[in-house]
Amino acid sequence: MENKEDRRIYTLSQELPARAVIKMSIPLIFGMFIMVLYNLVDTYFIGLTGNDYQLAAVNLAYPVMMVTVAISNIIGTGASSYIARCLGANEKDKAAHTLTVAFTLTFINSIIVMGIGLGFLPALVHLLGAKDNTFIFTKQYVQVILTGSFFTMGSYTTGALLRSEGSVRYSMTGMIVGTIMNIILDPLFIFTLNMQIRGAAVATILSNAAGFGVSVLYYVRRKTLLRPSVNMLLPTKEILSEIYWVGIPASLETLLTSAAYTVNNNLAVNYSELTVTAMGIAQKVLSLGNYVYQGFASGTQPIMGYNYGAGNTDRMRKVLKAGVLTVTGTETVLMLLYCIFAPQLIDIFTDSAEVINIGSHVLRRLMFILPFVGTVSMCRMSFQAMGKPQYAFGITLIRQLILYIPLLLLLNHCFGFNGMLWAQPITEAVMMAVSLSLLLQVIRRNTVKL
Repeated sequence: MENKEDRRIYTLSQELPARAVIKMSIPLIFGMFIMVLYNLVDTYFIGLTGNDYQLAAVNLAYPVMMVTVAISNIIGTGASSYIARCLGANEKDKAAHTLTVAFTLTFINSIIVMGIGLGFLPALVHLLGAKDNTFIFTKQYVQVILTGSFFTMGSYTTGALLRSEGSVRYSMTGMIVGTIMNIILDPLFIFTLNMQIRGAAVATILSNAAGFGVSVLYYVRRKTLLRPSVNMLLPTKEILSEIYWVGIPASLETLLTSAAYTVNNNLAVNYSELTVTAMGIAQKVLSLGNYVYQGFASGTQPIMGYNYGAGNTDRMRKVLKAGVLTVTGTETVLMLLYCIFAPQLIDIFTDSAEVINIGSHVLRRLMFILPFVGTVSMCRMSFQAMGKPQYAFGITLIRQLILYIPLLLLLNHCFGFNGMLWAQPITEAVMMAVSLSLLLQVIRRNTVKL
């Protein structure tokens, strides 16, 4: 066990920056690719029903999943940031206590989410933008997703906790198991049991439960660097403060993204419900690029947190440089592939010529976010790792509320559908410069203090 611990700590503290970033990120990117398959499975199998309104309903319901993940990120991101800093400061007992509290809070939050969501279900479905042809399908999907929110939240939180101690492969295994289960269960529930879109939601929840169970098993079998304990269930004021201080601003990123997604859907549905279908497919296809940059950002986060806790700002700058160069180069290559193969990628999920045409057009506009958004995400997660969520929240606030949503409304008003598609690429290009400059200034100031 000690050798495994030494290797994890060496990667975080001493390994060459580029190699450390790649070592921590590649398993995550692979796991994120599995998550892409996970998210695309529902779209693919529902597409086989030939009902484009069910496809639109999955897209309309997506903000509910995003909100569920956002609330789990309050605990997952907040706790994992503090755990990494505690390990860097050689405070292993405090890190284990934080881990235990994170599991307790995740359970409590999932009960609250389920109760509130189901209690206001019809109003929620209307808020999502569902209309006559999509209302019943959206309601069926959302109802199941909310009922199983514990497994979704538990899966995401546990993955973040495993990554915080450098156990990236264990985190990835849970993702893989969940995806494999979803691929198996989707056709069973959608077609064999003829549950249609409700069956897709049931398969998703059961798959999350499987992934969560596998991740928890690593703790039960004592394979991890840290382990939860029943003697540590009650939080201290310090641990709660650290979790929520970092976690709430981090979750607001996803919550505001969900709000922007809902605004986007409500604008798109005014063109046609099939436009929502096409945008949903294009965004799901684009999620491959999104998960790649998230993999790099998540892989870099514990390295930044550990070295911030250890006071090694020189290594932080080197890790940041290696991460930015790697993620930008990778995402640029993906953007070119999307440009070339857009129609073929959309065609996988629908036979509708209209949906393929609109979806290809959307994908070839939204792909321009890729060279910029990776750096934005890496900077934001670095601030979270350093325990400076006010800067991460500032990036989120500027990005979503000050730039993206106003641009979305303005460009849609001035230039119609084509205009609204350019809102996000413009936003990400501006935010890359803003977030990178801000992070380097904060690291520089911290160096002076030391």
